[in-house]
Amino acid sequence: MSEIRRTPDDSDDDLTRRAWLLRLGELTALAGVAGLVPDLAGAMTLTVREAAAGLPPGLYEPSTEHLGHVLAARDAPLVPRDAETDFAVPRRGPFQPLFFSQHELDVVTRLVGVLLGSVDARALSETIAWLDLRLQSDVGIRRAARTLNPSHRALAIAYYGQARVTELETVDSQAIVRTGLKLMEQQSRERFGREFLGLAGTAQTDLVREISRTPPESPLGRCYLFLRREAIRGYFTSRAGLIELDYKGNTFHGACPGCDSRRG
Repeated sequence: MSEIRRTPDDSDDDLTRRAWLLRLGELTALAGVAGLVPDLAGAMTLTVREAAAGLPPGLYEPSTEHLGHVLAARDAPLVPRDAETDFAVPRRGPFQPLFFSQHELDVVTRLVGVLLGSVDARALSETIAWLDLRLQSDVGIRRAARTLNPSHRALAIAYYGQARVTELETVDSQAIVRTGLKLMEQQSRERFGREFLGLAGTAQTDLVREISRTPPESPLGRCYLFLRREAIRGYFTSRAGLIELDYKGNTFHGACPGCDSRRG
């Protein structure tokens, strides 16, 4: 397993953290298997205990209930619908924004398209849906962050750092985005004489490049950094992004599927 290092570069922060959490997820999955496969139990239980050392007790015990449901299905490729682990419900019908107005949705879709570059329409749509959900949930996220019990808050700080936890507790992302979008439209009119959606593709790219150089503590800079971070997060949790990462997920098998090659 390669070592994941945090860097001071904010542009790499989310991807670095995500890679670390994926590895933590793989470790937890293996710990769950260890409870059912005796020859793995000793090594994996020790590894999990070492990983949890120094953190609040009682928060790192792997649960095998979800794994048991999957293994009980034997050769079934998916968890049966309505099983205890069937919590993902696909959206039915076209996407309907919960936070963005239609104009804001159009602007953000084009802005994120510039940020991500050449991505297919489905991946862009899934990214925008994530952004809309993240912002619609902002008040609830902030409330939940403020009411964490001390042990869970300590765990969050251990995972994400004090600055990130404080941000979740205090920052009004909805106001940041709405203010930033208005300022972007104002800058577009001052620079090009028309609003963002009325610009040609090259002019839109030039404007986004200018905005990226805005001081990060300014209202426009804060909006840009938030949208960039969440666009990256949304894309790399979309179908296309997961394929690009070659991410297999926490996949459980009734029998070991083996591997295609050996590593020296």
